[in-house]
Amino acid sequence: MDSLKALIHRYQLGSVLLLTLFLAVVLPLSLDIFRLNLVGKYLTYAFVAVGLVMVWGYGGVLSLGQGVFFGLGGYAMAMFLKLEASDPETTKIQSTPGIPDFMDWNQITELPLMWLPFKSLPLTLILVVAVPMALAWLISFAMFKRRVGGVYFAIITQAVALILTVLIVGQQGYTGGVNGMTDLKTLAGWDTRTDSAKTILYFVCVALLIASIVLCRWIQTSKLGTLLLAMRDKEDRVRFSGYDVANFKVFTFCLAAALSGIGGALFTLQVGFMSPTLVGIVPSIEMVIYAAVGGRMSLVGAVYGAILVNAGKTLFSESFPDLWLFLMAALFIGVTMAFPMGLAGLWDEKIRPWWRERSAARKAYGDKVVAAKTAPHAASVAAAVAVAEQAQPEAGLHGQRA
Repeated sequence: MDSLKALIHRYQLGSVLLLTLFLAVVLPLSLDIFRLNLVGKYLTYAFVAVGLVMVWGYGGVLSLGQGVFFGLGGYAMAMFLKLEASDPETTKIQSTPGIPDFMDWNQITELPLMWLPFKSLPLTLILVVAVPMALAWLISFAMFKRRVGGVYFAIITQAVALILTVLIVGQQGYTGGVNGMTDLKTLAGWDTRTDSAKTILYFVCVALLIASIVLCRWIQTSKLGTLLLAMRDKEDRVRFSGYDVANFKVFTFCLAAALSGIGGALFTLQVGFMSPTLVGIVPSIEMVIYAAVGGRMSLVGAVYGAILVNAGKTLFSESFPDLWLFLMAALFIGVTMAFPMGLAGLWDEKIRPWWRERSAARKAYGDKVVAAKTAPHAASVAAAVAVAEQAQPEAGLHGQRA
């Protein structure tokens, strides 16, 4: 038990346990399946926010193109699901049965070579992580080895997001174009549209998200995490100490890309489609907002930020369809101006000190009450001792006389 407490204290897992309780117990018991599925969709964005905490909060590298890696993971999973939904029996009315419908509409007569690996589910699961990491390594290695960083790197990632969006839309016969990939129904024969399937996918999403947070927290508490913070604040000093700063940045950027790819794959499974609207510049900037609102230095705060911003978007769009964009902008500007370190900063700088002061005041008041209650008893005991001490010499004197 003591070792478990020490482990929780060392890695600061108390907030992670509370988040797990909130996501795995409170929300499933409080929400219907429709709302729970919405929260599951929000949590897929939380993977990107957690990755941004590592690459931006700890690594000091702002990426405005994380939607690229989210989309690559989502498209990888969508390609497998689309192939499963395009079996020869289902597509027998097409000119070329056995290929996705959008390929048949674009006069493609055989399955392209790049689609072949996605016939295998295990290989697809590997590619969900490997493809985003490969692109992230290519971009980051080319940039960081040349010491390109700061605003220039942010602009380059935006350009990559724009290029990939244009590529997906332009290659309609291979990617589904602007409509994306739709009608994704089953995973290895398992119908993902049922309520039970949505519930299972929600808990799978929660489990993978918590595992990702624990992994990132372990990295933060390791020597690598210390070097990332040092690199963020004093990059030249770390470089002069003999460390290859570029390699650390490449590793962190690839880690964030892998987490984003996992989030994209889970999004495809839970929502049932993937489109280029989730890859471009606008969704990438929204993903940065999740981390900024939750706190770019807090893994758990980033999850709450993703939930809060997306829940606000849903609520505002339902209640105020003409004003919800302005309300979302006001939410972001207000939070970032009032709390520069996000909701996590509010907790660390305001709520936690106030709670500690309140607890200390309560303890001090309790000690005073106990002291006040025991004071009369202590006084009577002291008086009795004094009387006894006075009586002992007199008793000895009478004994001598006798």
